[in-house]
Amino acid sequence: MANFSGLIRTGQLALRRSTIFSTTQIRTRINPANPGIAFPREGLEETDEEFDQRYLNYFNRPDIDGWELRKGINDMHNFDLVPEPKIMIAVLKACRRVNDHSLAVRYLEAVMRKANYKKNIVDYLMQEIRPTLNELGISTPAELGYDEPELALGDPTRCSLIEKPLT
Repeated sequence: MANFSGLIRTGQLALRRSTIFSTTQIRTRINPANPGIAFPREGLEETDEEFDQRYLNYFNRPDIDGWELRKGINDMHNFDLVPEPKIMIAVLKACRRVNDHSLAVRYLEAVMRKANYKKNIVDYLMQEIRPTLNELGISTPAELGYDEPELALGDPTRCSLIEKPLT
């Protein structure tokens, strides 16, 4: 009986290397099918304004569908940044165009997590996007009760939902 452990280990290493290489290759080339969201080529620097404009153009497209919207949000979320309010507004309007309220709420939740729930950052973002939220009828995670754990009820004996035995 042959020992295949070395062969398997070599195959796993080759697979890991090819995956890393292909991921790097994808991230550094322009996607011809969707140039608006492609990553810049290796060695080229992108200014903050160019980055913002690239995502604004992507999310402001009138023909964006749910898959493309999620793809753009996921790509942007992979960066180590909290998006500018103007980008958040574009994402929220795109969520409304595809009629996906839950995606908008989860996006707000993800941005708050990106900001590490720092009060000054979250307050600034909410202040800037509040008119858009009101205009589009989008609820914040706090308005829906998602800002607290589900089981954070406090003292259960004081909860009005528990029926008290009849005496």
